[in-house]
Amino acid sequence: MVSVADVSRYIALEGVDGSGKSTVVSALATRLRDAGETVVTVREPGGSPFGEVVRGLLLDSDHLDIKAEVLLFAAQRAVLTSEVVRPALEGGEWVISDRTYYSSLAYQGRARGVGMDWVREINEWAVDGVIPDLVVVLDVDPEEGLRRQHREDRIGREGVDFQSEVRAAYLELAEAEPDRVLILKGSLAVEEMVDAILERLGR
Repeated sequence: MVSVADVSRYIALEGVDGSGKSTVVSALATRLRDAGETVVTVREPGGSPFGEVVRGLLLDSDHLDIKAEVLLFAAQRAVLTSEVVRPALEGGEWVISDRTYYSSLAYQGRARGVGMDWVREINEWAVDGVIPDLVVVLDVDPEEGLRRQHREDRIGREGVDFQSEVRAAYLELAEAEPDRVLILKGSLAVEEMVDAILERLGR
C-alpha cells in the first residue's frame, strides 16, 4: 500500500466566497485527465453522503452555534478523508478539492474569532495526516466575490467585513506556509491559473 505521504497529488482550492474555486477545480481536473491522469474531485462541506447532509446543516441553517459549526466541518472532513480522499491517493489518483480545512482556519479560526491554532488541531486530528500538498488561494476582492455569488448561503450572508477577515487569514497562511500555500490573483484567466498551478507542481 502506498503511503499518502509519498505522493503529491492532493490539491485544494481556497478563497473567499465567489472567488471561482469550482471553475478552477473543473479546469484543472480536465487538464490532468487530458494528460492521462485519473482525477477525483470533491467539495467541502460535502463529498460523501454524510458530508452532503452536513452541508445542508452548515449552509442552510438559520443559526448554528459556533462550536457546532467548527465540529460539523471537522466531522464531514473526517468522513470525506477516510472514505474518498485517502483511498484515492493510495490508489495513485489525484484529488482536487473545492476547499479543505484551510477554510476552517480562515472562516472559523480567524473571521469568527475561534482561534486558528485550536481549529487547526481539531481538523488535523480529523484528517489523520492527509493534508493537501498544495493549497491554492484565489485572491479576489471580497466585494467582487460577493457580487459573483450564484446562491447566497448562511455564511455568504455574513457580509464584506467578514469576508475581508477571511481574505486576511489566507494571506497570513500563505506568508506562514509558502511551501504549501500559493496565492493566485483572481483576475487571471482560468487557464492562466491552471498553468500556474501545474508549473508549481513541476508539470
